[in-house]
Amino acid sequence: MNTVAISCQVQNERFEPALFDFANEATANHVSKFHHSLPNYTPTPLVRLSQLSSHLGISELLVKDESHRFDLNAFKVLGASYAIAKYLGTKLTLKKDDLTFNHIFARKSQYEQVTFVTATDGNHGRAVAWSANLFGCKAVVYLPKGSSQTRLEAISNYGADASITTMNYDDTVVHAAQQAQAKGWILLQDTAWKGYEDVPTHIMQGYSTLITEYLHQAPDIWPTHVFVQAGVGSLAAGILARFCSLSDRPMPKFIVVEPQGAPCLFESKAHNKLFRVQGDLPTIMAGLACGEPSYLGWPLLKSAARGFLMCSDDIARRGMKVLGNPLTGDQPIISGESGAVTLGALFEILSNKDFLDIKQALNLTSDSKVLLFSTEGDTDPDVYRDIVWR
Repeated sequence: MNTVAISCQVQNERFEPALFDFANEATANHVSKFHHSLPNYTPTPLVRLSQLSSHLGISELLVKDESHRFDLNAFKVLGASYAIAKYLGTKLTLKKDDLTFNHIFARKSQYEQVTFVTATDGNHGRAVAWSANLFGCKAVVYLPKGSSQTRLEAISNYGADASITTMNYDDTVVHAAQQAQAKGWILLQDTAWKGYEDVPTHIMQGYSTLITEYLHQAPDIWPTHVFVQAGVGSLAAGILARFCSLSDRPMPKFIVVEPQGAPCLFESKAHNKLFRVQGDLPTIMAGLACGEPSYLGWPLLKSAARGFLMCSDDIARRGMKVLGNPLTGDQPIISGESGAVTLGALFEILSNKDFLDIKQALNLTSDSKVLLFSTEGDTDPDVYRDIVWR
């Protein structure tokens, strides 16, 4: 049984501007234009939890609720759809300004035999399956051992050939890459390694739409702190890069949050190099159960993140319950295990005296304005109910 536990490492940010060029304003606008072209696109809600922020003793608490992202209940489609569009756009030799859904789909006959393959803990695979189906392509998705039938079925429902392997996440990634090489499929992985960088870069660029939406939704509230959960670190690095590129605004303190059972970035920070966590990666946070950091993401986080948190599963459980059962006047948010861990961590740091040293190290005060991302809803409804009801 897990206990409430948080470990923290803090560093002085060392900005290296060249690392963040891929997330500049022009690129973010291009990505946003593409996402706007997708059928039924709408920005996800930005929820202001005024009562909870007052209760916790901070100035503002804002949560981007990704459970409303298309019908996918998670944010991953922002990266997968853009990466698929970039690949198809190159194949079709489209001009940059023509990278829209309609321009691509009009040429479907030229690419409909393309097959995308990926490994996933759930949300990324569903996003790849959804995006491939939308554009008229095929998808093959591999899940690691221990994945739930609910997640498998959710991926299969979008027409993908999905299966659960006998391997952990990182070995399943290797398997997907091998299958791509052997069968001529296109690997669409949201992590990077030496020699495999273009697709993961496009996926990280796809995530910039989260910040583009935020800038329109709350132009007068600029965060002092941004907490982002991490598996391999692509989401965290993509969001961090976008914030670093906004040179006309003060850089928020950026906090990376990981599960205790799969803390590959926390351990990379401790060892001052890329570090792979071995084993079965035991955590309820399925979307964050990754043992090896992204080759591209880690240098960015090493350069400009302020802190790294490693949290027990009970921290995620706390976040799910607090978000789903708000104080009077605040809006409820249905947030899954991976989506809620940042709120759980913030809640414990601000309300549990055992974590006073972390609160002080992160400089969380009554003036703090905190931005969080609830990256998924109840993507596994049975697990969600078991946690919040029991």
